[in-house]
Amino acid sequence: MIGISAHGVYVPRARLNKKSIATANSWFDASLNSLAKGERAICNWDEDTITMAVEAAKNCLASSSPAEIKSLYLASTTFPFTDRQNSVVVSEALNLQSNIRTMDIGASQRSATSSLISLLESGVESDALLVSSEHRRSKAGSRSEMLWGDAAGALIIGHKNVIAECIGVETSAVDFVDHYRGEESDFDYDWEERWIRDEGYLKLIPPVVEKLLSKANIKSEEIAHLVLPSDQARAPGAIAKKLGVAQEAIVDNQISSVGVAGAAQPVVLFSKALETADPGEYILVLGFGQGCDAILFRTTEEISKYKPFVGVESALANRREEINYNKFLSFNNLIEKDIGKRGEVDKQTFLSGYNRRKDLLTGFIGGKCRVCGTVQIPREKYCVNPECNALDSQDDYTFADKLGTVATWTADRLTFDWNPPAYFGMVKFDGGGKIMMDFTEVEEGKIETGSRVSVHFRIRQFDSVRGFRKYFWKAVIEDRMLE
Repeated sequence: MIGISAHGVYVPRARLNKKSIATANSWFDASLNSLAKGERAICNWDEDTITMAVEAAKNCLASSSPAEIKSLYLASTTFPFTDRQNSVVVSEALNLQSNIRTMDIGASQRSATSSLISLLESGVESDALLVSSEHRRSKAGSRSEMLWGDAAGALIIGHKNVIAECIGVETSAVDFVDHYRGEESDFDYDWEERWIRDEGYLKLIPPVVEKLLSKANIKSEEIAHLVLPSDQARAPGAIAKKLGVAQEAIVDNQISSVGVAGAAQPVVLFSKALETADPGEYILVLGFGQGCDAILFRTTEEISKYKPFVGVESALANRREEINYNKFLSFNNLIEKDIGKRGEVDKQTFLSGYNRRKDLLTGFIGGKCRVCGTVQIPREKYCVNPECNALDSQDDYTFADKLGTVATWTADRLTFDWNPPAYFGMVKFDGGGKIMMDFTEVEEGKIETGSRVSVHFRIRQFDSVRGFRKYFWKAVIEDRMLE
């Protein structure tokens, strides 16, 4: 039996109130007011497709063994790098084995479902990790800006502890152009909504699903959960009606709470369905874009024992309201902002030096002394314990999964930061080790000496001249305080 053995999601904490978007733009397009209900998830300035993928994958791997992962597929249409394998960065941030098979898959909204089909049909011998992450840019005042959101989802595909077995797959490839983004374009260009629904969804999806259900000898009324990613509120209902699937089976696209996360949407919604499904239920996952993917799953008894480390419900609850529309525009580079002289320093990354310390910069790996057991970060030639001071005695010791405590902190408005003030200070980790770190996602008045922190993979600097992003780990304040 092959299927899904674990799942996890990541939704950025910041949620932009849609009313603030409509208020800023309805003078030009009054129809935006009709879409101004709820909120959408938005990346912080130091988040992108790679950082969200790392977060979703960490949540997925929390109850599994990373050592058993032998393949990692990253699906997206918004990769930060076009000629650097993004999935490798994700695998190294997760400290996976270097002999892992990695692959970037993009150029279609069904890149995640096509990746999933490929992994399922390959009959992977060891566990495979599929991550889909999306951070799409949209024009200010557009319909897309109101309906889209940022998020990532991850799945482990394998043969052990399967919570949802694959019953069958079916696919079709049709160059139906509902939208596109050219090589030199920053934004998608889409066509008329009703035409997409009538000529696209309603004509391309039903034949694929009907063929799949016929091969599996399953009736449409037996489908308990229907995953159909779409930013059209009425499209899933119309498809369900045409297929004979109950309306109650439709997994909500979360347009009013997160927004539609592009290629990541089917994985996020599939995770949502798995979170609430009972044993023996059928889940139909669809992907639409230049054709259609249809994948049928049946949950097993194992699902009653499984609880995701971070599922959709908890990701939605971990939110912070954002009403500053200008901040959203700035973070997405949609306006040209005067960043001041302190922000104009050359941010070139010297790749040879980066490569030498990649274990620290990407994997957040320190050292543990074999002689005295002292842990330290960064790892150096000598043990920092003055009573030991052993040479070349340190084994790898990861800090990426460790909690810590704020020892000192500063809020600096002179140091350049995309979201001032810049917060930084000393973090002491449980079990030993301390390092100066940047703090991110800090709410004013919510950081103190003694605050508990977790660490997260984020963007540290942009080199806009050369198109490079420097990643590192930052500290995020946990809700609970050190007693």
